Amino acid sequence: MAAMAFSLEGRVALITGGSRGIGRETALSFARAGADVVVGDVIPAVESAAAEVRALGRRALAVHVDVTDSAQVYEAVGKAVKELGRVDILVNCAGIHLVQRFTEGAVADWERLLRVNLLGTMVCCRAVIDGMIERQYGKIVNVASDAGRVGSMGQAAYGASKGGVIAFTRNLAVEMARYKINVNCVSPGLINTDMWNANRRDNPKLAEAYEKMIPWKRLGESEEIAAAIHYLVSEEAAYVTGQTLSVNGGVFIG
Repeated sequence: MAAMAFSLEGRVALITGGSRGIGRETALSFARAGADVVVGDVIPAVESAAAEVRALGRRALAVHVDVTDSAQVYEAVGKAVKELGRVDILVNCAGIHLVQRFTEGAVADWERLLRVNLLGTMVCCRAVIDGMIERQYGKIVNVASDAGRVGSMGQAAYGASKGGVIAFTRNLAVEMARYKINVNCVSPGLINTDMWNANRRDNPKLAEAYEKMIPWKRLGESEEIAAAIHYLVSEEAAYVTGQTLSVNGGVFIG
């Protein structure tokens, strides 16, 4: 992907779920624009993603972090501050998906969704926010889903977790505006990621039905979500806060 027009020179970004898919593409996009990047994830690929950032000439730190473990989150932020000086940008990309009829669901599955997708996002924001307040500067982008904005079959629990992320974003943006901290949300539609391809395997008929709904007649790509995130953390978006940007190929959101 070509270098982005929006400079992030001198910024330090922390990206959770940064080792693959949307998170990885966001890390690479930021690095091309001049940012140093902390790549956080629970899988070993976090090291290779950080190596890709370094190959672009930027500093990179790989941190193993489970966003459901607040101690790990605070430890990751502490490492970022110690080695790179601060965290200017936070992208909450870590998340899990579940396609399951509500009547077939288990409470344990719902709790896991909420702990990763919603509570994990909140904890990561809390871990970086004091430093941002002190510097009177910060950019936060939470990655939600259009499942949190419109009803669809098999996504009651997942949609609830992502709808919570959208509501949290709006409210945190209001609180943080006085400190010059932008808080926004990107809401992807159907994106060609490992997560969606797993759904194709597990629920082929349902996945096909979803894909037929896209006016653009194709899945989105991780790079396209990364581009939206990149804009929202740039200085060009300095007056944009509390917003949810759907990137979905034209699917109508009521």
